[in-house]
Amino acid sequence: MGQLIKLQDYVSRYEQNIYLYPSRYVRLKKQQWEKLQAAWENKDEPSPFFERALLEENWTPEAEEKQILQKLKGLFKNDRKAEELMEVHAAESSGEKQNQDQDQAEQLEFSVTYSSRPHSLELLKQQFLDQIFRFQMKWASSTLMEKSFVDKTFYYNEQLKYFLQRFPDTFLVLFRPIFLLKNAPVETETMVITPTELWCISFLEEEENTVFVGSQEHFWLKRGKNGEKKILNPMLALNRTEKIAKQIFKLHDIELPIKKAIISRNGYIDFPAAPIDIEFIESRKYEEWFQSMRGLRSPLKHIQMKASSHLLQYCLTSSIRRLEWEQQDE
Repeated sequence: MGQLIKLQDYVSRYEQNIYLYPSRYVRLKKQQWEKLQAAWENKDEPSPFFERALLEENWTPEAEEKQILQKLKGLFKNDRKAEELMEVHAAESSGEKQNQDQDQAEQLEFSVTYSSRPHSLELLKQQFLDQIFRFQMKWASSTLMEKSFVDKTFYYNEQLKYFLQRFPDTFLVLFRPIFLLKNAPVETETMVITPTELWCISFLEEEENTVFVGSQEHFWLKRGKNGEKKILNPMLALNRTEKIAKQIFKLHDIELPIKKAIISRNGYIDFPAAPIDIEFIESRKYEEWFQSMRGLRSPLKHIQMKASSHLLQYCLTSSIRRLEWEQQDE
């Protein structure tokens, strides 16, 4: 699963320490999968706490979060350094006690189980992916001290799930991030930072077998079963995204290749005079590109962390301090 390090302008734990959280996520995910698989193979019953959270018809992210937060607060109830322990620090600068408490809190929040026993290992994997997706959303919209108000549609966004459930753990995703440049917010396309390059990605997806006629003009032409329609040239936003990344990389001496792609998984792109600096990945080329991305097994790299850190530094963040901690301070 790719890691969601930034979602629009929501507060993210990765912003606090990009060098700590990617490896922590990989470790916690591995631990939880082994625990879940062992429970499934041994025919253990699902835990009551998460069974309720997953099966209730009125489940909401806030309801589950409130239950977990109460448990998290218990870890720090009598600790005078509670607020310090809530802040994420690099492992090198953290004391042993702080690391233990932080790990305990993360493991509690990252806990998963099956809601009802799946009949196959594949169904178990899908349940696992869906649960981890929820925790990814939580990490990308809150810290232990702050939270952002998430648009509920993101929990059902197919493209977001695509990035987080179909790619390796070492892919760091900024989904439609908003940058703050010269005191002005700038919306961009999705960025995927792999160990070897940065991808700026735009989707062109309508009904099946739609043909998109590309050009250098402000508008493209979409031809589908309902006739022709003009759409905004997707290269405009893609080039803006690349320009921002290049400027940040140049300012901080980051040497990481930047690639641009327009993806149409269920359609075709007709662009005879297409620019060579953009990859047009339509349905006929998609599977080859997708498998090459999934096959990238390189570990997380320092240059990848550095690039992510500086991109996050320029992102806009809108959040509030959690009410629970405001009350506790009072």
